[in-house]
Amino acid sequence: MKLALDPYMFRSTPLLELPGLVADLGYEYIELSPREDFTPFFLHPRADRGRVVAFKAALDAAGVQVASHLPLYRWSGPDEDERQAAVRYWKRAIELTVDLGCNVMNSEFNGRPEQAARSEAQFFRSLEELLPVFEREGVELRLEPHPDDFVEDGRVAVDMIRGINSPLVSFLYCAPHTFHQGGDIAGVMEYAGDLLKHLHVADSFDHRASSGLRYIVNPPGSAVRVHQHLDIGQGEVDWDQFFGTLGQLDFDGIMTVCVFAWEDRARESSRFMREEIERRTKVWGEGR
Repeated sequence: MKLALDPYMFRSTPLLELPGLVADLGYEYIELSPREDFTPFFLHPRADRGRVVAFKAALDAAGVQVASHLPLYRWSGPDEDERQAAVRYWKRAIELTVDLGCNVMNSEFNGRPEQAARSEAQFFRSLEELLPVFEREGVELRLEPHPDDFVEDGRVAVDMIRGINSPLVSFLYCAPHTFHQGGDIAGVMEYAGDLLKHLHVADSFDHRASSGLRYIVNPPGSAVRVHQHLDIGQGEVDWDQFFGTLGQLDFDGIMTVCVFAWEDRARESSRFMREEIERRTKVWGEGR
């Protein structure tokens, strides 16, 4: 298993200093999430060949590898101009991933829940263009359902991925989205089976609690989605079930720490998460 850090809380750190910081926190792998100087949210990548070469040298010097590259684009959005732009951005992001010596990318379905059928059609239209690129470059794609996306439920996402019918496309289970995926950690993981290749690890509260009044928004009935990305133990995700199920499934993919809530104590949070995950996964091999 590869334990990676999503360094979003350190996004103000200069790119070339990032690998050294990640190594100092005890990680050997990084999940490269959106940054303004590399692949910003929903815009064309900013990195040129020189920046990629310099970043790769910094990674090598720090003994850190890019386990996965995470871009976010509106490739399933109902607006056709935005979809076409997103496909162009994806193609460049794939090039950057290969140049970094990485063969894994992960992302979201990224459509609109109020236009689910239209978003699904746009998603598959984009895949028709992009799957041949992934195949040519030998890059794997891991997809996750996300709150306020046209795919939010875990089992629905797994079935969508099965429908793509490509050995390169698999499922990412995001723990802080547990309660938007249906709340059934073991059930979703077991349903995914061999398609479960990637994990995002952070805690969250169950927004459905207290008869749906855990979070009160105004005006009443607003279609907002609320969740957090907290340290393990600060929310209500059942971590015994989470790690226990992964152990039973012999999980051997990428596990990414993606806490975003504590920029004021980002180093302490990152170290705590690494130590807690190492403690909980250490028992997987015992007694076998």
